[in-house]
Amino acid sequence: MKVKLSQAVKMFFGNSSLEMVYFEAIANALDANATDIGIKISIKALNQPETLQVEISDNGEGFTDERYNKFSKLFDVDESSHKGLGRLVYLCYFDNVKVTSNFEGTKKREFEFSEGFDEGKFEISEVEKCASGTTFKMSGYTLQKIAKGDFIYPKKLKSRILEEFYARLFQLKKDGVQVKITLNATIEGKQSNEFIDNSDIPEFTMLQLGSSINLIDKFDLYYSIREVQAADSSLIAAITVDQRTVKVDLISNENLPTGYEMVFLLYSDFFKGKIDAARQNLTISTQELRDIQDLFRKEVASIIESKIPKLKSRNSQVRKGLINKYPHLSGYFDAQNIGYISRNDVLKKAQEKFFKEQKELLDASNLTEEQYEKSIELSSRALTEYVLFRQLTIENLRKSTDKDSETELHKLFASMRKDGKFDKKDAINDLYRNNAWLLDDKYMTYETVLSDREMGELIKVITDEEDHDDNRPDIALIFSNNPENKKPFDVVIVELKKRGISLEENLKVVTQLEKRARKLMKYYNNQIQRIWFYGVIEFNEDVETHLAGEYTELYSCGKMYYRETNIAISLNPKIILPIGVFIWDIDAVVKDANARNYTFLNLIKSKFLNE
Repeated sequence: MKVKLSQAVKMFFGNSSLEMVYFEAIANALDANATDIGIKISIKALNQPETLQVEISDNGEGFTDERYNKFSKLFDVDESSHKGLGRLVYLCYFDNVKVTSNFEGTKKREFEFSEGFDEGKFEISEVEKCASGTTFKMSGYTLQKIAKGDFIYPKKLKSRILEEFYARLFQLKKDGVQVKITLNATIEGKQSNEFIDNSDIPEFTMLQLGSSINLIDKFDLYYSIREVQAADSSLIAAITVDQRTVKVDLISNENLPTGYEMVFLLYSDFFKGKIDAARQNLTISTQELRDIQDLFRKEVASIIESKIPKLKSRNSQVRKGLINKYPHLSGYFDAQNIGYISRNDVLKKAQEKFFKEQKELLDASNLTEEQYEKSIELSSRALTEYVLFRQLTIENLRKSTDKDSETELHKLFASMRKDGKFDKKDAINDLYRNNAWLLDDKYMTYETVLSDREMGELIKVITDEEDHDDNRPDIALIFSNNPENKKPFDVVIVELKKRGISLEENLKVVTQLEKRARKLMKYYNNQIQRIWFYGVIEFNEDVETHLAGEYTELYSCGKMYYRETNIAISLNPKIILPIGVFIWDIDAVVKDANARNYTFLNLIKSKFLNE
């Protein structure tokens, strides 16, 4: 062999897996007309991969001179369905492969296949008449670990071998050939066995598909659906290429029907020879693969729904659930694939269609009447998306517990620190990072929002004067006017406390608010026309009892208390000013925000659900 094997292995099988060792050996055995194939696996311990040994034997024709010459020369093949490279995969995993082969009744050939393989180095001996066959003994496992236990346990291997060879074994069964593959493993001293024979190959129904892939090649779908125990549920969907199969993702695991074993094999001359050297990937264009996948999935879905009617009803419910939860994407969902591809992929594809249409309209310099009507529809969908986002934020706040930190709670209201400054000019871009509307929708008319930023920065925004106070209010808002315009404006200061803390820790919020007030009130009636102070805490009986004595309860869907108190902002001269403090139950914030948002949500649902 004139090719340097170590380089050939890396070039053609750089992304292989151990199971390919078995696949290659089985394919070669079947090529040699074997009907009995045995695989023996042994390993002392899973954490000792160097002890792994694999022996694969068959009753095929053996390494005749002709077969040995082809084995010795890469790319020496009779037809395009063979690649002439498969045996290189052995050297991806084992340093040494010892081969013993009986052929032509009385001859035995022995040689070693390794990186230093020399095609002229073999032994042939005369033996008493015996059956033909070949044995590969593989040792010297080269990797530091075995990536998957699936590669050595017979039950898992059986499933993968069937997936790989369904097409070929089905053809052999049709031709009346009895094939048996025995799997035996001794792992950490424990034995397990499986076997494959013609009974594992179902009776297939054939369906010829109408295709728009090209005008020449026909596409035939062979399928089988049979009931099994729920634990044995499986689905194999594959394209047959050169008597092997290439798995195609048609149905996500989350949508896999239970209680059925389903096999779908797609045949066509279109696929002949269109596979890479490692037989892992089809060598067709991305668009061709997408078209074939769509055709394949459409037919499989139709067959499954006809054989298992309850799935059609389930998929209809899934679609209704998606529209109910994401009404703005109604009309963009791919109804054909709902219930088959993953829910996330359904949403992603619908979102992509939505964004694509938005972009096309936004990029248009002049709108036709049709585009204008479409822009109105897309605008309503964009608004719906935002209302839904608000609802999800409300739900996240509702689900918060005492296990959530104050930081996690804070982030639901607004991004923090470095990302915690929001200016009116960037309001559209910040729409999904600043949730001041949780407090009140009027606060979305802000000029500036500071989230966990220094108090001095707030003073600078208000007065354009430097201040080096590094105390941080949780959230500070300036709204109703821009301070640069020298017109009166409003300021909101918010302090948050996590759930599950003591009365004393909760009431610190009042001290913090008064501290902020002393800093800001000297600007009151100058530039600041109103200051709103909010403490957001979790109410309980102790908190309410304390507040009830000094505070007045205000209207809310939950609990909110208000008190006016006097704050000294200067001693010389002595200046005392009143401030108003709101103490708000975090659950009331949720309920009030939900009440405001729910009206819009119901209005939107009524529109889209009636499309």
